[in-house]
Amino acid sequence: MITGSLRNQIDQLWEKFWTGGITNPLTVIEQISFLMFARLLDIQETNNERVAARSGRRFNRLFPEDPDGQLLRWQNFRHLAGKDMLKHVKTNVFPHFAKVTLADTDFGEYMRDADMEIKSESLLVAAVEMIEKLPLTAGDTKGDLYEYLLSKLTTAGINGQFRTPRHIIDLMVAMIDLRPDETLCDPACGTAGFLARGMEYLNRTHTSAEALYQDEEGHDVHVGDLLEPYRDHIRRNMFWGFDFDTTMLRLSSMNMLLHGVSHANIHYQDSLNKNINEHWPQQEQNYFDVVLANPPFKGSLDETSTHPEILRIVKTKKTELLFIAHILRMLKLGGRSATIVPDGVLFGSSKAHQTLRQHLLDDNQLEGIVSLPSGVFKPYAGVSTGILIFTKGGRTEQVWFYDVKADGYSLDDKRNPVAANDLPDVLQQWRRRENAGSSDRTSACFTVPADEIRANKYDLSINRYKEVVHEEEQYEPPKEILKRLMALEDEIQRELRELEGML
Repeated sequence: MITGSLRNQIDQLWEKFWTGGITNPLTVIEQISFLMFARLLDIQETNNERVAARSGRRFNRLFPEDPDGQLLRWQNFRHLAGKDMLKHVKTNVFPHFAKVTLADTDFGEYMRDADMEIKSESLLVAAVEMIEKLPLTAGDTKGDLYEYLLSKLTTAGINGQFRTPRHIIDLMVAMIDLRPDETLCDPACGTAGFLARGMEYLNRTHTSAEALYQDEEGHDVHVGDLLEPYRDHIRRNMFWGFDFDTTMLRLSSMNMLLHGVSHANIHYQDSLNKNINEHWPQQEQNYFDVVLANPPFKGSLDETSTHPEILRIVKTKKTELLFIAHILRMLKLGGRSATIVPDGVLFGSSKAHQTLRQHLLDDNQLEGIVSLPSGVFKPYAGVSTGILIFTKGGRTEQVWFYDVKADGYSLDDKRNPVAANDLPDVLQQWRRRENAGSSDRTSACFTVPADEIRANKYDLSINRYKEVVHEEEQYEPPKEILKRLMALEDEIQRELRELEGML
C-alpha cells in the first residue's frame, strides 16, 4: 500500500500533465514511465560506480564518460533550465534509451521507439521534480506506486479495457494458488496486472512472521523473505506476457520491473495468429504451469489467419473461444488456468461452443465456474462474465459453481465501495470444496456431476442448474378483499354526497 502523501504526489503529477495539455491517460502513464526509466538508469549507474570504487573492478557503463554522455544522466540534466531541458531530453536522452539495458532487463527493447509527447517546458520541469521525489529505490513501495498510477486508466473510457479489476485478479491468483517454482503466463497481458499481482501474492504467502512489518499507515508490508531460494527463477523464467500493442509492452515491462521482476519475459506477439512470433519455439506448447487471463471478449479472426494448432481444438472465428483453446495448448499436462470469459462461452449453442465445452469436460478437468455479476466491468462493459478454472488433462467428475451477487463495489458505472462482498466466501468455499461439496442448489455454491452437464449438451451456465426457491405468499380470501373494496366504495360515495351538499 502507498501512503496518502505518495498518492497525493501522483495525483499532483497527473494533474500537471492534464493541465499541460496531455489528457490521454495512456499517454500520461507512458511519458511518466519514460522519465522513471531515465531516473532508474541513473540510479543503476550510481550503484555500479559505488561497487566499482570499493572493488576496483570495471563495469559496462550505461552512459559515456565524456561530458556529453554524462549530461544524459538524470542527476545532471534535471538541473537544466526548462527550455534547454526540453530540447536535450527530446533530442539526446530519449534516443539514448534504445542503446541501454536496465538491470539486465529487456525493457530497453521497448524504448527504441520512445517519443516525448511533452511540449511544455514548465510541464517537463514539474514532472522531473516530482519524479525525483518518488521512492523508486524502495522495493516495497515502487510496485504499489506504479499500480496506483495504472489505476488512473479506470477513469479513461476505452483505456479501461486494459485493466481487469484488481480484486478479481487477486481472487483468481489465490484460487489457483500460484507457487514460486512455477511458470505463469498471460497471453493477452495488457498492463501485466495478472503477472504483477501474482508476484504480490508470492510476497504475501512467503513472508515470515519475523520479517512482516507495518508501514506508517498501519498496512502490512510483505517482503517475501522466504522466496530467496527461488529469486533467480522468479526474475528470469517465471513470468511471461504477450501483447501486440507496444505501449502495453512498455507499461507491462515497467510494472514488472517495479515489482522486483527484473527480467520478465514480456514480448510482442499476436497470440492467435498463425504467423506467431515465437520467442520460445520449444516452449510455445505444453510449457506453462499456470495461465491467468482476461482475453478479448469481442472480435473474430479469419481461419486463414489463425494458428492451425488452435483450430485443431475448435474451429471458429470467435476470439473468446480461440483463446481458451490456445490456453489449453499452452499449458503443460497438469497445468491449470483461471480465465475470464463472457457468459456466452458457457451456454452458446453453436457447434464451436459445444465442441470447446465438451473438450474442457471430457479431455480435461473443469474444476469450477465462478459466475460474476454483470456490473463487474462497468463502466466499460456491462456484459455478464464468469471465471473458468480448469486443469489440463484427465477427465471431469464434477464441476463446482459459485454464484457471486456482490464483489464489494456498486454494480453501476460509479463502482463505489459497498459492504456486500461475496469474494472472501468464494475463496473459502473453493479451498474446502473437496471436503464439503454441496448438493444444495439453492445455495450460492454447489457441485454438479459431469454426467448431468453432458446430458444438458455441455451447458455450463449456472442458471441451468441452480434452483430458485419461490416463497409462498399468503393472501386474504377473495370475499374478504371484495368486502373491504365495497366498504371503501361506500365511503367514497358518502364523501362525494357531502361535497355536493357543500356546493
